Amino acid sequence: MTEHTQITTDELRKRLAAGEQLQLIDVREDEEVAQGMIEGARHIPMGQIPDRMGEIDPSAETILICRSGYRSERVREYLQQFGYTNCINMSGGMIDWVDSE
Repeated sequence: MTEHTQITTDELRKRLAAGEQLQLIDVREDEEVAQGMIEGARHIPMGQIPDRMGEIDPSAETILICRSGYRSERVREYLQQFGYTNCINMSGGMIDWVDSE
């Protein structure tokens, strides 16, 4: 299990700019993602995670994204119960992502 459970938006930007292959999952609602998503992210709303876990590769390093970092942390904790140990929460969420552009 990874002990690294949080990533800042600055750290994520650096890793993406370096070309790292990360699985990005945006757990916000439809109306939230309509305002913009991180390029390459897959949209799976939080409430659909239990039914769509098969779309998430458990072996890939996965960054979970929401508006502020709260919901994505809850999803990280949920997935961890099912063996998804490579999940990392983007702390500060899209609020910080947009603010740091």
